[in-house]
Amino acid sequence: MQSRTLSVAEARALVIDTLIRCGTDPHNAASVAEALVGAELTGQYGHGLRRVPTYAGHVLSGRVDGHAVPRARRTRPGTLLVDARNGFAYPALDLALAELPQMARDNGIALAGIGHSHHCGVAGLPVEALARQGCIGIFMANAPAAMAPWGARTPIFGTDPIAFAAPLDDAEPVVVDISLSKVAKGKIMAAVQRGEDIPEGWALDAEGNPTTDAHAAMKGTMVPMGEAKGTALAIMVEMLCAGLTGANFAYEAKSFFDLEGEPMNTGQTILAIDASAMAPGATARFATLAAQIEGMEGARLPGRRRQQIRRDLAETGIEVDLSLLADIDALGR
Repeated sequence: MQSRTLSVAEARALVIDTLIRCGTDPHNAASVAEALVGAELTGQYGHGLRRVPTYAGHVLSGRVDGHAVPRARRTRPGTLLVDARNGFAYPALDLALAELPQMARDNGIALAGIGHSHHCGVAGLPVEALARQGCIGIFMANAPAAMAPWGARTPIFGTDPIAFAAPLDDAEPVVVDISLSKVAKGKIMAAVQRGEDIPEGWALDAEGNPTTDAHAAMKGTMVPMGEAKGTALAIMVEMLCAGLTGANFAYEAKSFFDLEGEPMNTGQTILAIDASAMAPGATARFATLAAQIEGMEGARLPGRRRQQIRRDLAETGIEVDLSLLADIDALGR
């Protein structure tokens, strides 16, 4: 498949210009561009530029309000409720991340919940941003139903990412970012766009049978990580992200991939903990543990691969399929 290499600045401009052309406020478009290009720079291509056609389609159809201005209010000294107002998730996340570090320093711990939201991309990015400001970050999000309870066939949970990051003395943060399905559904979408099969074990078709057909997988269900353990964690995410914030549960939200329909009203929850709130020297202790892991042959500290990809792509640029660039160029014209 033919491709073209874009610089980071060119990739950001591509997203911003496309979303503005399709009816998005420039500030919101810039926030989305930062997140999508950030996904590309961590190697999470299913959450990167491949999302532009869907995002733009949602603006054009009204599933997303491209001009929404998120609102935040303190519900307690250490809790913040953010209303994304049926706009993109990223401006709402930006608003939460602007307030959480100081709230955590004031209270030791701070929690933000986001409702009336949209797809939130790479969960590791907001927690890494918190870690760079001296906070331990925990983030989770719900998503439209794509995963059945263990032993059942009807999807009721989303693939629901969970992420954690902690600051280390004199080193990049450790970043853990997992999906509660065996793989993120964005990887299935990317396979559809490329016309490729998927590995067996990623998904089941609509009849509950294992499949390597990406199109059949999109119509079926995702296989949970850790079997029953993955769906148990999904209950936790749904309660914290939807039950706590008033957002839709996964089974109430329509697919992120449908261009037409009502707003998704999904939810996200972010926890920030001041790393100095308890025992002194916590970040040095974190670094000691990280060094033990990195010193073991064959072991890799979570987040290091993505951080290296980011450094490499910042120099070499982002490779994008010409067919995807053509699809993006046609949007809103």
